[in-house]
Amino acid sequence: MNQKRHMYSEPFIMFAALFRWFILASLTGIIVGTTTSLFLNLLQYASDKTSHLPFLIQFILLPLGGLITGLLIRYGAPDAAGHGTEAVIMAVHEQNGKINAKVAPIKALATIVTLACGGSAGKEGPCAQIGGAMASSFADIIRLNEQDRKKLVICGISAGFASVFGTPLAGAIFGIEVLAIGGLMYEMILPCFISGITSYEISQSLGISYTYFPFTHNTPFSEILFIKMIGIGLLCGVISWIFIEIFEWFQKTFRLLENYLKWKPALPMIGGFLLSFMILFIPTDYLGLSIPLLDTALEGHSVSYLAFFWKILFVAITLASGFSGGIVTPLFVIGATAGNALGHLFHINPALGAAVGMVAVVASGSNTPISAFVMGVELFGGDVGIFLFTTSVVAYMIIGHRSVYPSQMVSSGKSSWIHIEKNISLEQETNIHISYALLRKLKRKKLKKEEPVMPPQKTS
Repeated sequence: MNQKRHMYSEPFIMFAALFRWFILASLTGIIVGTTTSLFLNLLQYASDKTSHLPFLIQFILLPLGGLITGLLIRYGAPDAAGHGTEAVIMAVHEQNGKINAKVAPIKALATIVTLACGGSAGKEGPCAQIGGAMASSFADIIRLNEQDRKKLVICGISAGFASVFGTPLAGAIFGIEVLAIGGLMYEMILPCFISGITSYEISQSLGISYTYFPFTHNTPFSEILFIKMIGIGLLCGVISWIFIEIFEWFQKTFRLLENYLKWKPALPMIGGFLLSFMILFIPTDYLGLSIPLLDTALEGHSVSYLAFFWKILFVAITLASGFSGGIVTPLFVIGATAGNALGHLFHINPALGAAVGMVAVVASGSNTPISAFVMGVELFGGDVGIFLFTTSVVAYMIIGHRSVYPSQMVSSGKSSWIHIEKNISLEQETNIHISYALLRKLKRKKLKKEEPVMPPQKTS
């Protein structure tokens, strides 16, 4: 009888929980949407002022911007260094969502300096970190427990992502999916969507505009085209892997260099000098957000076949040396330029190649195939949904257990042929190896090949 009573009361309890999180998520969306909109408007103003500077001024601005960024982060909030989403993931997993309130303004200022001075980075990481910091402070004000504070910070990530890209559905899923490979907190989907859509509406009302690329070309499905999409997904996954390898190499190099520096804020300045040297030989298209390059690729116009590689180098140097900014917007540019080039090679519409390439590189580089696919549908329309899904899933699988966010937890491995320890971060996992079952299968094949072939016996 008592069990039946609990069974009948469960819907009322769930309604109360939903109502509570509707209020909390809405308030988080309002707070995050307002603060990220202020940041995005200031960033737009600063970028407009420095977008058409003479080459010599740009040459000087890069190391100067590095110095200012280094000072801001070193003496303001060291947690604001690098690409912000990674720091929020770490806060959720290791600090129960506790984020220093100083991170939000310092991260915003450091990113504005970085991008306005030409540093090659993105704007979504700062929005995610600002969103997480604001949500964490809000949770402390209303005295939420640790578990609920973590959940509210996840809502803050979703709200920040939705605000910067104008993709509330993708933002809702990204905030959950980016935390762990192979694991989704389904109970957070509705709160994250509420915070994302609220933040998006607030940002629109505060003057933030968004660019969408509805794909209007008639692209009927065919088996050949489907196979080509699998090929593009494979290559985009490899490109993401190359980006992570290069980025990690520069991180190790700059950390080694930092050990010899007596004055730590000088490290981003050294990165700025290296970027200045590079633009003597490489076009300045790869500085800043590279939005004109992204637009060119998505409109189907030809871009350099090496554009994705140059962008990888510029981003790796910028973020590894200690500048501030995001990493998903660069993934957009890397994926779109690579996809555009692959579109020409595979004899498909380069605009379609750029769209699926962009989604595939985001899906694989950040291990977020579902949110990348949903984002692609929001940006490009549902007519190319099957191609977006194909490339994003293939790229996500081929990259294996690598990520631009090493603090991601592993909830489930991507293949039974790979043994990987569960519930620890990719950064901590050092024991990724071929599973025993696959080794046994390979050994059996080897023994079979080595068996001597017996000559046929004569019959009487």
